[in-house]
Amino acid sequence: MIASILIIVFSLALFVYWFRYTCLLILSAKATKDYGRQVATANQLSFLDVQENLASPSSLAVLADLEKSLDRDYKILTSLLSHAPGFMAEGGAFEQRMLRIDYWIMKLWLAIARRLSPSQATDALREMAEIVAHFADTMGQASAVKIEA
Repeated sequence: MIASILIIVFSLALFVYWFRYTCLLILSAKATKDYGRQVATANQLSFLDVQENLASPSSLAVLADLEKSLDRDYKILTSLLSHAPGFMAEGGAFEQRMLRIDYWIMKLWLAIARRLSPSQATDALREMAEIVAHFADTMGQASAVKIEA
């Protein structure tokens, strides 16, 4: 009985580690051309401003405003991506689902960290902004492929 519990706990810990590592690996991979700025400008997204604001320490009220901006951008980009032709091609759908789950995990962590540590809350917001930036870049790449075809 104890062995089974230990195996389950250890397996769960390894899964969480794999999930976090894979999400961070996806976010660290850079494309040859960054389309994020173009997509942000075309769709009036504010994730670039959020990333700049996170470079310096912020109050909890400012972090709440930045979170609202990221949530708005996230909703716009996920809607655009779900309607983009060719989105499901080339295994991108699995990566996008993982990053969507990671976004909501970071949102949950932000709610917890906001009460415990402003630096941890800032780190959570920073990762959320990276996810939104990745989605914007993915949207730009999908649009560029559509234009070239």
